[in-house]
Amino acid sequence: MKRKSSVTISQRNKIRLYIVLILLVAILAGFLDYPKIWNNSVDWANNKLPFDLPHYPDLSFVLGLDLQGGTHLVYNADVSKVPTKDQADAVEGVRDVIERRVNAFGVSEPLVQTTKVGKQYRVIVELAGIKDVNEAIKMIGETPLLEFKEQASSEVELSEDQQQQLEEYNQQAEQKAEEILQEVKNNPDQFSKIAKEKSEDLATKEDGGDLGFISESGPKSEFLTPIKQIAPGDIYGQIFENSEGYNILKRGENGTEKQVQASHILICYEGATRCEQDISKEDARGKIEELKEKATPENFTELAKENSTEPGADTSGGNLGFFSKGQMVPEFEEVAFNLENGQISDIVETQFGFHLIHKVDEKQERTFQVYRVLIKKQKKSDIVPQEQFEYTGLSGKQLDGAQVSFNPNTNEPNVELQFNDEGKQLFEEITARNVGQVVGIFLDGEPISLPRVNEKISGGKAVITGKFTLEEAKTLVRRLNAGALPVPIDIISQQTVGASLGQESLTKSLEAAILGLILVGLFMIIYYRLPGLISVISLCIYGIVILAIFKLIPVTLTLAGIAGFILSVGMAVDANVLIFERMKEELKLGKPLGSALSEGFERAWPSIRDGNISTLITCVILYWFGTSIIQGFALTLLIGILISMISALFVTKTVLQSVINWNFINKINWLFLYKKTQESE
Repeated sequence: MKRKSSVTISQRNKIRLYIVLILLVAILAGFLDYPKIWNNSVDWANNKLPFDLPHYPDLSFVLGLDLQGGTHLVYNADVSKVPTKDQADAVEGVRDVIERRVNAFGVSEPLVQTTKVGKQYRVIVELAGIKDVNEAIKMIGETPLLEFKEQASSEVELSEDQQQQLEEYNQQAEQKAEEILQEVKNNPDQFSKIAKEKSEDLATKEDGGDLGFISESGPKSEFLTPIKQIAPGDIYGQIFENSEGYNILKRGENGTEKQVQASHILICYEGATRCEQDISKEDARGKIEELKEKATPENFTELAKENSTEPGADTSGGNLGFFSKGQMVPEFEEVAFNLENGQISDIVETQFGFHLIHKVDEKQERTFQVYRVLIKKQKKSDIVPQEQFEYTGLSGKQLDGAQVSFNPNTNEPNVELQFNDEGKQLFEEITARNVGQVVGIFLDGEPISLPRVNEKISGGKAVITGKFTLEEAKTLVRRLNAGALPVPIDIISQQTVGASLGQESLTKSLEAAILGLILVGLFMIIYYRLPGLISVISLCIYGIVILAIFKLIPVTLTLAGIAGFILSVGMAVDANVLIFERMKEELKLGKPLGSALSEGFERAWPSIRDGNISTLITCVILYWFGTSIIQGFALTLLIGILISMISALFVTKTVLQSVINWNFINKINWLFLYKKTQESE
């Protein structure tokens, strides 16, 4: 008799839907991992289509110090003048200040932590990818600056006459722009002539309002939003308002801009621009000729670190990143743009000295030609110079200390301030003239609290109230005390991790991961056959998705973090092994594939669940109590386990359910490593 269907039609449709969903997620995640495929296709299509398809976001993986390179600094904190009970909080306050400062460098996931060695406090700072180490050391070592500022008098509202003047001027400017817009709509071919006559942008007026070709990453990119909505040669149908004023826009031609990525070695000499070396021009020439003989694409970065006189070259390796024409001096630019990828130039002389240039790569970025007529608008600062806060003369020098207190009625945490004799008088005067106004508390130029003054405060004590949590109040106290207490820090150790070392570590880690995946994949296919092949497909989808998640969060990848990810791959394979072994047991009992599959997953689930939950608990504990390296391992392992459970229980199961419904699959016994029994008819 004819075999009965193992699943209903509705179940089959649901499985097909899940398969489509899995493929869609994998494709979207894959484009996020490697957006170049999509973006290059979009660039080609946009040149053919009357409208623009969006680009995929080009996110980079965030690499830690051991992979990206950077600087490891260790400071000694002198707490000898701080009471013993306040020393730990004082050092924590210094840590907060340093963390905010290094964030200003744009450092990827900076690590700032404190530790105690005997009676000495240490502050450890890791700056991944930072180029100017000397500037970082200078900024970190400065004493935290605590200032009290009041709202600037120039921020007072304009007088009625001034406000009326401002509004009338801008209304007239907008009306004038509307009239010009109608004029260019009626005469689009006369746009350049109208711009020369009426535009208030002196830089482009004589060129007929031509702003040139604008790219997404370049200046004036704000104009691309309206410009992309119209076709080349068309006028944008509305006034586009920005900080400059009211813009009438026209789209010109599409174009591309060549950008070059290059590194260089600079040997400057006495008398060259911005050169602090006392080497003669002849000696500099001899040095660069010697380096020219040694330089290869493989050792260029190390030669730059060891020899280049460019500030920061010892960490950057002379890397200039991508640049377009007009960003470098002409002599340098002409050579760089004419080199082949991987080629090293002859000696190039500029006003800065002698260069060797290594061209790394080049790319084309899409650009849009934009024309505009600008009618400027008037701002408050054009009438009265504006500044939100101004210094009152009260700083951390007059602050004796801060502490947490609690409101006796609500039990909410507040922050109490105590000033010295000089500070008492200043604070009383400041609060007297700012009743009902905000007095800002700034640390290193950044506001840490903006309390409103309710009444004149005498006696040198003040209370900052607000909806603080206890932790927020403690953090604010640490920051205030860090600005008030003298906690000098001295650098005692500096280590630089080169980018080449990080790249070598990353390459070896990736090679190990790929080799491990291949071996695991071969084992699964050879031993479990068709289910093993499907588990490998599931594992690939798992890898694509988790890498996309690492980019989106983003997760800082260190060697330890990569180890956590690779371990999570092993956990994913382990789940598949448990499922397939349970399936084999069911098949040996003579059950059909559909039933064996369902029973196998159901029986394996308790083991998978318990094993993964225990590992997840361990990950949470490691992340909560561990240092940065341990935290990176715990985070990638935790994310990997969560995704691997979904991969094993959803992706593998769904694909297997789909495959076993193919009639020819049921006829090939060896694909499932089982002896098929005769089913009842």
